[in-house]
Amino acid sequence: MEWEQLLSTERLGRGQEQKTDARSEYQRDYDRIVFSSAFRRLQDKTQVFPLAESDYVRTRLTHSVEVSCVGRSLGTLAGSLIIERSGLKGFQAQEFGNIVAAACLAHDIGNPPFGHSGEDAIRTWFEGPGKSYLKDLDPEQIQDFLKFEGNAQGFRVLSRLQNKINGGGLQLTYAVLGAYSKYPRRAHILSLEGSEKVSEKKFGYVIGDEEWFVKVAEGLGLKKKLDGAWSRHPLAFLMEAADDICYRIVDLEDGHRLGRVTFSDAKQLLEPIAFGSEGIPVSGSYADIDNNKGRFEYLRAIAINSLILDAVSVFEKNYEKLMQGTHERDLMSQSKFINELRAIKKLSREKVYAAPSVLHIEAAGFEVLGRLLDKVVPALVGTEDSRSAAEKKILEIIPEQFRKGKTHYERLLHATDFVSGMTDSFAVTLYRRLQGIELPRG
Repeated sequence: MEWEQLLSTERLGRGQEQKTDARSEYQRDYDRIVFSSAFRRLQDKTQVFPLAESDYVRTRLTHSVEVSCVGRSLGTLAGSLIIERSGLKGFQAQEFGNIVAAACLAHDIGNPPFGHSGEDAIRTWFEGPGKSYLKDLDPEQIQDFLKFEGNAQGFRVLSRLQNKINGGGLQLTYAVLGAYSKYPRRAHILSLEGSEKVSEKKFGYVIGDEEWFVKVAEGLGLKKKLDGAWSRHPLAFLMEAADDICYRIVDLEDGHRLGRVTFSDAKQLLEPIAFGSEGIPVSGSYADIDNNKGRFEYLRAIAINSLILDAVSVFEKNYEKLMQGTHERDLMSQSKFINELRAIKKLSREKVYAAPSVLHIEAAGFEVLGRLLDKVVPALVGTEDSRSAAEKKILEIIPEQFRKGKTHYERLLHATDFVSGMTDSFAVTLYRRLQGIELPRG
């Protein structure tokens, strides 16, 4: 692959635009994402602790901003070595940082309410109560629902759903969309089932969006694999690393602030990352901090910086394979801190993700999203003659943009578009109202 293509500023749905201000095209992408309603809704979507009463812990929005900051550092550092290795002319290192930062900002934009359990809830509904609605679809289309995936939904948001002008979507550059796409493949490719390749473990676009994704992939010069999947954009590995670094470290910090993780346990795992084998510096800010909150924040900052430098080192070591499209391991799995990262993941799984408040609300998410799909899907896929009086009322509640599906498959996609785009609070409120538990006021 060639960087001249991989850095394409062509915009999906709009083509090449004439530059009109001092911002680079990638900075414009970043701004478009920030000002989108889909991004704003992340403020009320679960990161780890759903509907958390504490105003300290991360939401999807604050997590995405933090990942974007880490991604900018990763991209800028990697950009310097890319320019040196490739002899690329006319680009500065910071532009690589801008691309990765924008991709990171959008990396969770397609996630449904209630975190990853929301994805499971939608899949479970189509495996059970919603199975009858899939019988008339092609086998390839069916997999889009049985394997519902937030990454693929994010591509829909960025390329189709957010903004309906000029064909829809934010009309982002190919470079940013490529860096966003961790899983450049469809859901239905059976030969990829159980694949250990990092780019093939999930899917990144539904059949209905394939034409749009192919435009991006071909425009970037990504490599087409024999099984129908595509190679990753090299910068997608940096976007993934930024997410991995953040959720490993800051989920642990959230767990500590809510009393789930002791400072002593966290300290044993973070200090080797922050200070390396040489140990804590004799002089320095860390030794002067007199409270655990401040110590943890200091360790978090230094540990993230260490992991950023390490990830760029791994990127450099695998540069040739990344450019050939044959590298299939995430960067952090090759980190020199892999043992510490695995231990952090184990501790978080035991102490943070298994917190009763997390488990209770995630379980409730299955009920909320399942019941919403019970109501929304029949209203959208039915005909004027077949809809019940109740379904006709529900159809009127659903925004017009989700009622325009021409085929059964498109109408089902719009049902998942509507439900997955909800915030946690709106999903709960609409559920309660449709169940007759609560009535709107005023």
